Amino acid sequence: MNDDSTGRLVRWLREWVAAVPPGTRLPSSRSLAAEHGVGPVTVQRATRALVDAGLVETRSGVGAFVRQRGTARPPDLEWQTGALGPRPPGPVALPAPLRPTATDVLALHSGYPTADLLPERLVHAALSRAARSASATRVADSAGLPELRAWFAGELAGGTPAGIAPPAARQVLVTPGSQSGLSGVFRALVGPGRPLLVESPTYWGALTAAVHVGVHVVPVPSGPDGPDPDAVDRAFAETGARAFYAQPSFANPTGTRWSAETGDAVLDVVRRRSGFLIEDDWAHDFGIDADPRPLAAQDDAGHVVYLRSLTKSVSPAIRVGAVIARGPAFERLLADHAAEAMYVSAVLQTAALDVVRQPAWTTHRRNLRRTLRDRRDLLLHSLSRHTPAALVDRTPVGGLHLWIRVPDGVAVDRLVRDCAADGVQIAAGDEWFPAEPTGSYVRASFAGPDPDRFDDAARVLQGAVDRQA
Repeated sequence: MNDDSTGRLVRWLREWVAAVPPGTRLPSSRSLAAEHGVGPVTVQRATRALVDAGLVETRSGVGAFVRQRGTARPPDLEWQTGALGPRPPGPVALPAPLRPTATDVLALHSGYPTADLLPERLVHAALSRAARSASATRVADSAGLPELRAWFAGELAGGTPAGIAPPAARQVLVTPGSQSGLSGVFRALVGPGRPLLVESPTYWGALTAAVHVGVHVVPVPSGPDGPDPDAVDRAFAETGARAFYAQPSFANPTGTRWSAETGDAVLDVVRRRSGFLIEDDWAHDFGIDADPRPLAAQDDAGHVVYLRSLTKSVSPAIRVGAVIARGPAFERLLADHAAEAMYVSAVLQTAALDVVRQPAWTTHRRNLRRTLRDRRDLLLHSLSRHTPAALVDRTPVGGLHLWIRVPDGVAVDRLVRDCAADGVQIAAGDEWFPAEPTGSYVRASFAGPDPDRFDDAARVLQGAVDRQA
């Protein structure tokens, strides 16, 4: 450690840790910075040094605590290196949206809405009723509770135009969240070693699922109105792919909502190529200035495999999603699901159904739309006032995030680290690209905590950009 101030703070913290009992919470970053006359970066480095030394442990969202002292020799685990062999393909660290947040940090990196944007009262009541019901000791059907399957089918059927057969409950598979659904769809309908077309940029979770299944990802550029249908057609022809993963409504990370013309044209391409469109409607409940427009509602020939989840909009503790598919594709998905997960907890399914059947659910969604609009506009305003280096190509009409372009040449990883050191956590845009990034991007959520600190976040972002000028 070359920084004298960091070294002095580490020595002081070591003495402090030695004088207090295990389990004692460390003083906050702000109080340490004020007492010792140092900056937040110095405090973070000193705390990390104590963590690395085994003297302190961090607990996500709570703080840093003195560890239990022990004298046992650390176990020797080097034998696992030979037993495990080479590392399999895939990420070597948690993606940014899943990383824990340190105390006193403004979290703009998460993919989940903060608790005050969720129907907490409905969730608590629903879980209590479900725990007292027969579902607490019930083995659920592999495909899901019939009533919940019917609800998911009815939601999609509400947008089905005349002349198209609406989906039926028997075509719905309940999954433990959409991430599990993605893995199952890629495994059952694409297969290891086979090509899968994806938008670029696209959801990092889909890229992770594809890597772990062994699917070969083929990027298709996607702009403010969605992908070019001709580019999708060429990709199908050149690769022999039989599936295209996309987010036509409020894409993560860009917030893009495909135009109706783009959706119709892409669906025509998929039909002509006898392929599948894997439609991820993750933000169905997060429309702001527009409503979602599921392409699955326009297809009754089994070309569109549709995913929707309640995890983000109801509660992260209720991991319940659904896949809607027709024909033999559904049977393959059901067989894969039974082998992988067997079934989804009946308690969670019952609670999820309870929430979305309540009249207050409709009221909550209406209020949520207004709140998301206010927070989105507040973050946009903060960026325009304090961060001239940041550019949002198009205001998202739904979703939870802003996709922010910073000047070319900015090292995004360093930018993210510098922001975190100054108390603001954002996500590096590189994680959303299936190939080399086409620019320097970061993603910031307007659905996280502390919107009153958006101005501070914008200043921190500009300062981190300026340090690389």
